[in-house]
Amino acid sequence: MADTKMASQLKHVESTKAPLHALASSGLALLHEPNQNKGTAFSRDERQALGLEGLLPHAVESLDRQVERVLSHLDTKMDDLERYIYLIGLEDRNETVFYKTIMSDPKRFIPILYDPTVADACLTFGNLYRRARGMYITRHMKGRIAEVLRNWPRKDVRFICVSTGGRILGLGDIGANGMGIPIGKLQLYTACAAVPPDCLLPVLFDIGTTNESLRADPFYLGTREPPLAEAELDELTEEFITAVQEVFPDCCVHFEDWKGTDAIRMLDRYRDRILTYNDDIQGTASVALAGIAAAMNITGGKLSEQRVLFLGAGSAGIGISKLIAAEMQTKGLTAEEARARIALFDVNGLVEASRTDLTEAQKLYAHKGPPTKDFVKFIKEFKPTVLIGVSTKAGAFNQQVVEAMSQLNERPVIFALSNPTTKAECTAEQAYTWSKGKALFAAGVQFDDVEFEGKIYRPGQANNFYIYPAIGLATYVARPKRLTDECFIVAAHATADQVGPALCAKGMLYPSQDQILETEVTTATRIVEYMFDAGLAQVERPRDIRAWIEGQLYKPHY
Repeated sequence: MADTKMASQLKHVESTKAPLHALASSGLALLHEPNQNKGTAFSRDERQALGLEGLLPHAVESLDRQVERVLSHLDTKMDDLERYIYLIGLEDRNETVFYKTIMSDPKRFIPILYDPTVADACLTFGNLYRRARGMYITRHMKGRIAEVLRNWPRKDVRFICVSTGGRILGLGDIGANGMGIPIGKLQLYTACAAVPPDCLLPVLFDIGTTNESLRADPFYLGTREPPLAEAELDELTEEFITAVQEVFPDCCVHFEDWKGTDAIRMLDRYRDRILTYNDDIQGTASVALAGIAAAMNITGGKLSEQRVLFLGAGSAGIGISKLIAAEMQTKGLTAEEARARIALFDVNGLVEASRTDLTEAQKLYAHKGPPTKDFVKFIKEFKPTVLIGVSTKAGAFNQQVVEAMSQLNERPVIFALSNPTTKAECTAEQAYTWSKGKALFAAGVQFDDVEFEGKIYRPGQANNFYIYPAIGLATYVARPKRLTDECFIVAAHATADQVGPALCAKGMLYPSQDQILETEVTTATRIVEYMFDAGLAQVERPRDIRAWIEGQLYKPHY
């Protein structure tokens, strides 16, 4: 797009012979357009034609040399938050250099752009703010949301990631400070799966916040009212969804980090009506299912035979439960039989039928046993083979818990999915040490390798970036009518199938991040094949799906 526009400008200059000084203002503006700016890579001819002479140093550099400079700058930063701030500033200046840098070493940069560094960035978002990236929709725009959305300069928006900031995992309600999440999520659409960045729009749905300290913070950038009541929120969201369909008719709405009850309600309301998904519910479920599937590849077990216990019964826990139950049903179990193999604990103890505080979604998984708040005792009674933490309660999987799982299972599957690191239910070292090396462990954050009794264990990171960028790429190329649960089941198994024997030998349950683009394209290919087979895709089926996808990948170059 940038090259086409520049070529047009060059042709205009040649045809009109406009004086170079007449282009000076547009040349300066060009240096402030991140998706068009080449910086020191503008050629001599481009500098003359576009009014850039004198606005840049003499040297003409290659993109690779520019990346070298970025890497040298990053090496001088004191910590990953400083590197995050630098990279966000780079994206504001030169999008091509930004993505060329990130995609050159995704394993290094994913933890900087997203978990765990983005949590620190969100906590101080108001202080770090430099430039608007995306759009902010507030209650004060009611009745005018479509008009506001038309202010976005790019018209072919294919994905909106929208967050209220109401339930950032591990951080709670941080309101408008949560804008760092949709920004980061969409950056990984491109960095991990090469979805073109110009079709992505981060949106902060600013409905207010319960966070009193933020509302009192002079640097807080959001509305300072309490959150909307449920009926008002539903009405405003309906207008937003309708406006998106009107202004960006080919857009997929990716819900992210809404309060748990709101998240479940919105997904249930819109999933069969528009092209949408909720990554906290469906993406988290898919990546957890991928880890379980990889564990079964190691143990030789069957998913339909597993008993799964959750610590945490919010939207993530319910979402994972639903997807596991859905796949169990494809293996011959009834819905009731599948749900009986799943149990959930929360702050009030076992989710069981006598409780009066359960949501409708939780009631489906209410255990038929007696009430209890003794987690270890229930482990011994329920005999789970898989233990999943989505509680944000650091240390909840203590030595008693891990030892109980290890006594029941030859290879207990233990997932401590809460993040950031300070919220993880246990560390990798604790899981391997307390289980005496038996555990098949993954966490929501990346822990270092652990040596135990002379053997190296490599913990996996059960992070949604294995799933949602591939879902995004598949959606971008196939233009499906809807995204079904089956799309996420396919994504889970495609991910698990890429964990080779060498990784399995070290107990790793997820593919290496070194070749994340290759992984995502492979997963997206499987998803697209399913979309065509299921009649979801709205484009003509190509002969070679993978080659067709590869031909549409974003490549950062001038």
